[in-house]
Amino acid sequence: MLRKPLAPRQEGEVLVRTHYSAISRGTEALVFRGEVPPSQYESMRAPFQEGRFPGPVKYGYTSVGRVVAAREEPGAGLLDRMVFCLYPHQDLYHVPATAVTPLPPGIPPERAILGSNMETAVNAVWDAGAVPGDRIAVVGGGVVGLLIAWLCQRTPGTEVIAVDTNASRALPVEGLGARFSVDPPEQFDADVVFHASGQPEGLRTALQLAGDQATVVEASWYGDRQVPVPLGEAFHSRRLRLVSTQVGRVPPTRAPRWSPSRRLSLALDLLRDPWFDDLITSESEFEQLPEVLERLSREPGDTLCHRIRYSTNH
Repeated sequence: MLRKPLAPRQEGEVLVRTHYSAISRGTEALVFRGEVPPSQYESMRAPFQEGRFPGPVKYGYTSVGRVVAAREEPGAGLLDRMVFCLYPHQDLYHVPATAVTPLPPGIPPERAILGSNMETAVNAVWDAGAVPGDRIAVVGGGVVGLLIAWLCQRTPGTEVIAVDTNASRALPVEGLGARFSVDPPEQFDADVVFHASGQPEGLRTALQLAGDQATVVEASWYGDRQVPVPLGEAFHSRRLRLVSTQVGRVPPTRAPRWSPSRRLSLALDLLRDPWFDDLITSESEFEQLPEVLERLSREPGDTLCHRIRYSTNH
């Protein structure tokens, strides 16, 4: 664990003492293993990242803590408030006051670590253009896939099924009222399919589940891996649309009215359902972070979201 003195706080910055952070099992594992392709070194930089790819880097983008020092301007109203920040794993840090988002009333800080994942899910649903009445399939029952399923399940009239080879994902899926299947159902004829498994085989399944002229939204990122995609067969005759989604940009149809900060505020406000607590399946102390990252990047097992807990008594 690297320790270094904190630089003096600058004008307009607040001091945040971290209570919780979370490991993004997909992206952070790729970063940990050095699998960010050189062409993406700049676009994959996390806010407030230190170091350069392939490493070593200080990475991460899910931090929840309390503002313990703030000047009147522009930090007015932030002092002693619990906030969310797109900051790497660190116990104490200075950031511009504009970089933190106060937690909405009633959102537990222990749950607010899902804010980044929910923001990704919101962006994916926007990119899909899913509407009431759609038949929707989600391939991949990780955190982002489950949050997409949650959003779609609450769209009136939709029929949602989540598909994952890990049978343990059935419990959270059924808890939100959607269907679950280990094997892709035949002739589901989906209007929209989301792929979030992170595995090339999952994308093949997503294309199989799509109905004629359906939209397939690719939410997985593969780093430097080559991914074979079956764009032969009936892909063209069925006029399927394969759409990428990435949280780094607000979709063009929303960009005139939605800033990233407004989108993040929405994502945090959506985290009111106690069901979300079931997505946080493990926890460890900050001091254990190097060992935990190494283990999760190698053998994630049934882990969904892994929460990092910080000692606040110092």
